[in-house]
Amino acid sequence: MAWTVLIEEVRGSGDRLRWGTAPSAGARNASFDDREQAREEALRLTAAHFPANPWSERDRQVYRISPDEYLVNVDGATTDFHFRVTVAERVEPGREEPRPVEDAQPDPHFLQSFRPFL
Repeated sequence: MAWTVLIEEVRGSGDRLRWGTAPSAGARNASFDDREQAREEALRLTAAHFPANPWSERDRQVYRISPDEYLVNVDGATTDFHFRVTVAERVEPGREEPRPVEDAQPDPHFLQSFRPFL
């Protein structure tokens, strides 16, 4: 089992904006034998990754969605963007059975914040 860190962000400019994976600061194609190491790298990348947009960063806010996923809002000089950092298990396409993830349940505190809308 190998773990990796994925970064998804808006790429391109103007009418050619698209959502896709991005090269990360030192983690591109990095493989971790231990999930905790991948989680540490994901947290590091919330500060170390400089997304393609915006060009001029003023501030950023980091939100932990789960132990394996972060959402980072980046305030630019004229507009704001976001990117997502996720710990993922790398598998061979069509060759491995999905493994149960022990902590795949959403954080109960996160779900409580949606209670007024449910």
